[in-house]
Amino acid sequence: MTEDARPPRTLLVHVMRPIFRVINVPMRLILALPFSTPLGRRLMLVYLTGRKTGRPYRQPISYIRDGETLLTSGGGRWKLNLVEGEPTHVRFRGRDISLLPELVHDPTAVGQLLGLMSAKYPMISRFVPIPRDADGGYDRDRLELAVQHGFRIVRWTPENAAARETITR
Repeated sequence: MTEDARPPRTLLVHVMRPIFRVINVPMRLILALPFSTPLGRRLMLVYLTGRKTGRPYRQPISYIRDGETLLTSGGGRWKLNLVEGEPTHVRFRGRDISLLPELVHDPTAVGQLLGLMSAKYPMISRFVPIPRDADGGYDRDRLELAVQHGFRIVRWTPENAAARETITR
């Protein structure tokens, strides 16, 4: 399928949003279990509080480990409820830990982190709305546009030694 024959990304996003709403229901149940499951190799459950409503909710989020930190692509609205540097409750491989989110918004840093993430997990390109350029990097103009419209990389740092140990196992 050529680039022109593919449906527009915005159409894919609108189609995928309701699908993920349905899929996330059993994912939340599985990821909340008090033991590690195969889904936990790529997904964690983040407990958030709505910034406007104050309503608590749980969001399954994919992650990629990078040393003692975790990286997630923050294209969804869930990231709007993060408070940078404030501990966030996360269920990671069956354990409750606290992580400190950092919202990376510099286009150069976002491009570098996306490159690192896609090198470790090539499937990420299916979920990231930024095309690649001829050199294999992310298209700079589209990357800057995505960042202007709210796309971020979330870098999660363990709040304490116990969380660090859980992540690095």
